[in-house]
Amino acid sequence: MELYLLRHGIAEDARPGASDSTRELTAEGREKTAAVLKLARQGGVSPSLILSSPYLRAHQTAKIAAQELDHNEDLEFTDALLPHGTPEKVWAELRDRADEPAILLASHEPLLGTLVAYLLNAPSLRIDMKKAALVRIDMESIRAVPHGVLRWMLVPKLA
Repeated sequence: MELYLLRHGIAEDARPGASDSTRELTAEGREKTAAVLKLARQGGVSPSLILSSPYLRAHQTAKIAAQELDHNEDLEFTDALLPHGTPEKVWAELRDRADEPAILLASHEPLLGTLVAYLLNAPSLRIDMKKAALVRIDMESIRAVPHGVLRWMLVPKLA
């Protein structure tokens, strides 16, 4: 299984009294996210499933991914991808979808950095997931404990 972990793009600042979950991507956030995904498409990225955090900025990021990667299926949402979710909950969600050849996850920090380390079975590894960064990890098998292989990371500066 190919896993693509995508951090949402640059989002607007929190508005007083508004929920963090309603923050939208800025124009710059949309542009940088689209640029990274165009580069990924040139590299052959084609997810069979896109899972997203229900937060608006992640949902918007997932929609950009679907558009740029010609993904015509519906997006799916899971609370496992909320900013303070746990890698174990995400792994359980992925194991339930073991028949998918390629899954893209649209989510947040601090979850994504710890999720990369968890999927690589390297808990002390520190990953700096910039906004709109995309990481590919290949899972050779779906077991109780993940053992992934890091293939690459794209950041907006490369796009």
